[in-house]
Amino acid sequence: GHDTTAVGISWALYMIGLHHHVQERIQTELENIFGTDTERNATMNDIRSMKYLECVLKESQRLFPSVPLIARLLQQDWKYDKYIMPKGTVCLVSIYSLHRDPDAFPNPEEFIPERFLPENCTGRHPFAYVPFSAGPRNCIGQRFAMMEMKTLVSRILRNFTLHSMDQRDKVQLAAELVLRPRDGLRIKLKCRKKT
Repeated sequence: GHDTTAVGISWALYMIGLHHHVQERIQTELENIFGTDTERNATMNDIRSMKYLECVLKESQRLFPSVPLIARLLQQDWKYDKYIMPKGTVCLVSIYSLHRDPDAFPNPEEFIPERFLPENCTGRHPFAYVPFSAGPRNCIGQRFAMMEMKTLVSRILRNFTLHSMDQRDKVQLAAELVLRPRDGLRIKLKCRKKT
């Protein structure tokens, strides 16, 4: 899971660097948790308090799921609409496409972390958002991955302001085992003033 977590962090930092109002809101949340102490390590209570940062990480994973495609072997015949897929068929699920369903996520190409506030999730199908897969074969490390991402991203944003240097339409995707930027992501980090 270290590749998937690393690429998830990269995409999150990139999106935060593109959306300065989002970055400011995260930094305000972090200041409410840590005050001006930029060195203190995050505790479990701190991590649980990072509600908006969690929304940002989820929205980044919606747009750029670390694993963009998963395969499943049908254990029984499955009927969809007028089609029947026989038992033993390998089905490919495009998480990348699923996360862009406008019925589940209006304006699907827009970066809107507030989609993941509790009041905005009601009524959404539980399998509309599956960056860690779902069901019996989901990622057992998903909670750890979210804690790891919150810990690292919060530490960075407590000390730096990010500016992503390339617009989204300039970033080429490479869908390999993980969804990564073909030519990397250029992000400027500027030290935040210590008060």
